[in-house]
Amino acid sequence: MTLTLTATLGIWLVRAEGEALATTLQARLGGEIYRPWLSPDSSQKVQFAAGYRLHAQWIMVAASGIAVRFLDGLPADKHTDPAVVVLDEAGRFAIALLAGHEGGANALAYRVGRVVGAVPVVTTATDALKPLTVGIGCRKGVAPDRIEAAVLQALKAGGGYGIGDVREMATVDLKAAEPGLLEFCARYDLPLRVFSRADLAARPWVGKPSDWVRQNVGLDGVCEPCALVASARGALLVPKTSLDGVAVAVVLDKWMEI
Repeated sequence: MTLTLTATLGIWLVRAEGEALATTLQARLGGEIYRPWLSPDSSQKVQFAAGYRLHAQWIMVAASGIAVRFLDGLPADKHTDPAVVVLDEAGRFAIALLAGHEGGANALAYRVGRVVGAVPVVTTATDALKPLTVGIGCRKGVAPDRIEAAVLQALKAGGGYGIGDVREMATVDLKAAEPGLLEFCARYDLPLRVFSRADLAARPWVGKPSDWVRQNVGLDGVCEPCALVASARGALLVPKTSLDGVAVAVVLDKWMEI
């Protein structure tokens, strides 16, 4: 059988209960939704195997165990395998299951996380072992070079760390599409997590509340709560430090102290 790559992203559901989640993902990320229960004459596993290489990336809305069973025997090479991200039906965790780097599953997990508020789960060692999460807030229209300078200043203040030690960046929803921030993240291939103002308001972990941030964002602060929420077992290494319209806080993962 000759397979044709039909679209970049496929969204695989295992039952109708995942429909709302899938349509939300499709509205933001594009792609094609599969509803295998509409073809009951063939098992879902067989249907998935038939479509596996039709897409460069997959989001499977299912339990991870189902995904593993469906993938059994299909992966061949990390350089050619489609990326697979598993999302539970409650939209809580987006797990980069297959082809994290080469296929882009790690980045896709973060994209899914930004759409539905899921926690991106990345297990590739070169990413998971990085110890720092950087929370960031900035004025509108700030250039990426100014963001870079502020981040480097904070990392240096933390004890001589560099951008290579950063696992992820974190910010508030108002800054999710800030061009300078996105360009900075792309420059260093840093994933960006985005938290809603409501989530951050419920966790007001701010050392020194800012009147400007309160007036313009509706929160006491951005960078510190973003970094702390993103790194649940971390501790503040560098409190809010500001440079030229960019506020940065750094959290160090404390897994070794648990």
